[in-house]
Amino acid sequence: MRALLADRSAAAGVSLKEAPDPQPERSETLVEVRAVSLNRGEVRRLTARAEGTIPGWDVAGVVRAAAADGSGPPAGARVVGLVKEGAWAELAPVPTYRIAELPDTVSFEAAATLPVAGVTALRALEVGGPLLGRRVLVTGAAGGVGRFAVQLAHRAGAHVTGVVRTLERGEGLRELGADELVTELATEGEGFDLVLESVGGASLGAALTRVANGGTVVAFGASTPEPTVFDVSSFYTRFGAKLYGLRVFDELEMRPTGVRDLTLLVSELAAGRLDPQIALTASWREPDGALTALMERRVQGKAVLQID
Repeated sequence: MRALLADRSAAAGVSLKEAPDPQPERSETLVEVRAVSLNRGEVRRLTARAEGTIPGWDVAGVVRAAAADGSGPPAGARVVGLVKEGAWAELAPVPTYRIAELPDTVSFEAAATLPVAGVTALRALEVGGPLLGRRVLVTGAAGGVGRFAVQLAHRAGAHVTGVVRTLERGEGLRELGADELVTELATEGEGFDLVLESVGGASLGAALTRVANGGTVVAFGASTPEPTVFDVSSFYTRFGAKLYGLRVFDELEMRPTGVRDLTLLVSELAAGRLDPQIALTASWREPDGALTALMERRVQGKAVLQID
């Protein structure tokens, strides 16, 4: 099969080459990949990957071989799933507890945006409990996770505030459900019942001082290398406020509801209640432009590679 292999001599860190076909475990579905979406976490780690390994987390395609243990979708089914590595290839083995079937009305490109970004947003919002009438803050709101979080929080009845680097990057967020947009989170002001924090540094510090009594800050990323400094007393006097660390792969191991999560997101997409916010689509034959644009923060939403 062909795959994008980690290659430190390549400009973007990967090269399209031949690779051995994967050998799925008994509880894994072998998928013919048709589209993948790019995530900053996996792209940022390209230079640290071992030469010749296959990166990639998000998979959308068609089942070539069903799992040998009888679990999961049958051969020929259109599916979307999540893998810890190996998505950027013509074939990918996907554990059956992290895969869901797709209706014909949902494109592979749209479905590929859901696994990491969509499930992260869904799980982070669930940490906050029922959101009807509550105040939710989303930092990095212009990114892939942020745009899903804004939509899902709005649909759950929350008042949503998005933090964006510039108002230009935040274009379209009000249409998705953001009630307010700001370019910086002040350390003083009305509290938020739930904060989805992906920036780190001063942004996380401000979030810890703005969380409401009994509220929760969910930290699921750190796009800045800056350390976080905050007034501890302003946090522990919030009467039960919590800081929750979230990484989607760990969440799916602790609470293996990946099929439920993906099925829910797919149904929302199919019903037109969720917009995948694809800002860039490219062929995997020429991935450099998409990879570079993502790392330079020129993608307002999701970037997708078509496997052709």
